[in-house]
Amino acid sequence: MIKYYTRACNFYYGNLSKELIKKKKTLPLCGNKEISFDQVEIFSKNKNKITSKVINIKKINILPKLAKIKVILDIKKIVKKRKFLNKKKNMLMGILNMTPDSFSDGGKFNDNKKALNQIIKMVNSGADIIDIGGESSRPGSKTIFPKIEWQRVSHVISQFKKKFPKILLSIDTRKSLVVKNAIKNKADIINDISCFKFDKKIYKEIKNKNLWKVIHHMQGTPKTMQINPKYDNVLLDIYDFFEEEIKKIKKDNYSNKVILDPGIGFGKNLKHNLMILNRISIFHSLGFPVLIGTSRKRFINQISKKFDTKERLGGTLSSILFLLSQGVQIFRIHNVREIKQGILVFENLLNR
Repeated sequence: MIKYYTRACNFYYGNLSKELIKKKKTLPLCGNKEISFDQVEIFSKNKNKITSKVINIKKINILPKLAKIKVILDIKKIVKKRKFLNKKKNMLMGILNMTPDSFSDGGKFNDNKKALNQIIKMVNSGADIIDIGGESSRPGSKTIFPKIEWQRVSHVISQFKKKFPKILLSIDTRKSLVVKNAIKNKADIINDISCFKFDKKIYKEIKNKNLWKVIHHMQGTPKTMQINPKYDNVLLDIYDFFEEEIKKIKKDNYSNKVILDPGIGFGKNLKHNLMILNRISIFHSLGFPVLIGTSRKRFINQISKKFDTKERLGGTLSSILFLLSQGVQIFRIHNVREIKQGILVFENLLNR
């Protein structure tokens, strides 16, 4: 049986986008009239054979019956406004690693006072969400005991909502003990890189809770994920993974509170990462907000080579601006102020 996938493409921006939507020549992307599209790329998969073609949205009616039905359903999801964002077009998720061994900033914020000061800095710089983690997920990292992980983050998480009531609290963990305690302290988002598979008790803790759940893709574990990762087609394999995980959450009373993260650098080589980023808009047809973390990732070094820098800020910003142009809404980042500045300038230029 042939399976079809729909990716919005050929985008228009700013005032031009709004004018074209009024004239019914384009459709808004994820409910944002400042980005619209008039073409879709349709992938068809029949066993191991994958083909794709790009057509104008006005020509959908000429498609074969099954393809037409699927594409129309997908477009309804593509144009739908994302509830997570409220009135915001995009959101910045500031990273706080309270670990001694994270790949970029391990040891810098594993002191409670330094961690709280860093949160203040990120919030003042424009962060909408703070993602707090007590265990490193860098390639090759080892698992730590849940009690140790909770000890690292407990003070900051217990103080968070008292000090930052308007900022969303995200907990980056694979452990049910940490999730349980974070929920007690009013966590808003559970960001488990294993997609609730490492610790089966996690889903019991989050089921029917008014929480946002990040469906994160990773091949393997942090210790093994970069050992020769393989896919039939990385883009469609991740799409199928998301689809299956969304079905599982459908039984939850809060099944609409889902965020999708394709997991850049988590069990992917350079070719895989670039394929995902280049065609990221395929995931809009699942109907949920898309979260991306490219900040300081190794693929930037692999592209820039001798021009690499310690914080990889140039590569991070350029990837985020490209993703912004593809309708991605949530960005997990280290350098909040610089990224905020880049986005404001980019959006202002698009609206001229």
